Amino acid sequence: METASKGTFVLPEATPENIQRESWLQPHFADPNGRVKMSIHALIVESENRRIVVDTCLGNDKPRANPPWNMLQTSFLKDLEQAGFKRESITDVLCTHLHVDHVGWNTMLVNGRWVPTFPQARYLIGRVEWNHWSKDTDPFTKDPIDDSVRPIVDAGLATLVEDTHRITDEVWLEPTPGHTPGHFSVRISSRGADAVITGDLMHHPVQFAHPEWNCGFDSIPDQARSTRRAFIERYADKPVLVFGTHFATPTAGHVVKEGANWRFRV
Repeated sequence: METASKGTFVLPEATPENIQRESWLQPHFADPNGRVKMSIHALIVESENRRIVVDTCLGNDKPRANPPWNMLQTSFLKDLEQAGFKRESITDVLCTHLHVDHVGWNTMLVNGRWVPTFPQARYLIGRVEWNHWSKDTDPFTKDPIDDSVRPIVDAGLATLVEDTHRITDEVWLEPTPGHTPGHFSVRISSRGADAVITGDLMHHPVQFAHPEWNCGFDSIPDQARSTRRAFIERYADKPVLVFGTHFATPTAGHVVKEGANWRFRV
């Protein structure tokens, strides 16, 4: 699901005027009018006979307070199968954190019940995340926990993991807290190549130029800023492919130093 809109819903400082100052964002990540382009998508990693879905978007049939996300009817599962990934073939579902747009397809509605979408998979959920959000009473966060995470726990398919958990020799978690208390990114290293999946460490490539710009949904703002800057400094000018969980197509690129700041090069 890709959209082009004013970025201030997610990034309060991403006004059209500010976005237009970063001309390198065009054409992939902004339009000439300063509207940002963003995406909600899942990523699949295959490693050592495991098939891992990283984050599961918004899901269908789910009542949500945000109208564009309410009671969706998307072709997510059909698209996944057409790409060669039947839901029964998924071995692991990994949630970088437990916000609404990262857990939705954990479950699907069957005969009035929320059941696991990926019945053969283990769902890897951060222990810190679960301990924090499972007690939250705000409907914005409680509703997706109740219909998209708790049924997984109740079905015995959840494994609570630490933020340095290793899934295979090639895929492991990297702690990147701040957006949420237990948020993590996903590191991949295979056949001499390296990559990292951001999760919501950052929402848009403009944050490479402005790591001080927080998302309006960052739980711990100061920590989010420092974590984001440390991430950028760690991967700038390195041969590590960065996949932005909310970056519009082409989604993947490299962090490069530019003057006093950085940019995202695809």
